[in-house]
Amino acid sequence: MEKLIIGKKYQIHSYKHNGEIYKSWDEATLLNYNFKKGVLIFANDHTKVTEKDGHTWQTKEPAILFFFLNKWYNIIGQYKDRGICYYCNMASPIIIESNTIKYIDYDLDVKVFPSGSFKIVDKNEYNYHKKQYKYPKEIDYIIKKELNNLIKEIKNKSEFFSKDQVKRWVKYYENLKKEKK
Repeated sequence: MEKLIIGKKYQIHSYKHNGEIYKSWDEATLLNYNFKKGVLIFANDHTKVTEKDGHTWQTKEPAILFFFLNKWYNIIGQYKDRGICYYCNMASPIIIESNTIKYIDYDLDVKVFPSGSFKIVDKNEYNYHKKQYKYPKEIDYIIKKELNNLIKEIKNKSEFFSKDQVKRWVKYYENLKKEKK
C-alpha cells in the first residue's frame, strides 16, 4: 500500500466483480487510519460522483467514510439535516493504488436511519449480478457472513455507528478544510 498522508485527497473507484468500474467519487480526504483495527477514515462533502454510464451528480452533505482492510463492507456516515444516516455497502476490502481507493461492490446495501432502524436493500440486484458475474460460492458465503457481522455492528451500535464519532470527524474535517485555505 502506498504511503498514506492525513489531509490528502484520494479518489474512490468502485468496481463490479468482472473488473469494470461501476462508480467513482472525485475526492475523499484522509482523516485518520489505524492499521491495528484495519480501518481508514475519510471524509467528503459536495463531491462529484460519476456513474458507469457517464451520468454525474454531487453528494449533498458531509460524509464520513469508514473503509476496511479486512472487512467485506464499508460504512458511510451521512451528516443530514434530519440526523445522521448510514449507508453501508457490501464490498471487498479496499486497496489503495495510484492515489485511489479501490474496492469491488457486491450490490447488497444496508441503510441505517437516524432512529437506529435499518433496511437491507438491493437484494434483487445482488441475485442478478451473482448469476451474471458467476460469483464463486466462497464469495457468496463471505458476503452473507459479513452482512450478518455488519448487522451485529449496527444492532450493537459499534464505534462506526456512533453519532458522536461522526460529528467529531465532520468537525475535524471542517477544521482541516479551513486550515488548507
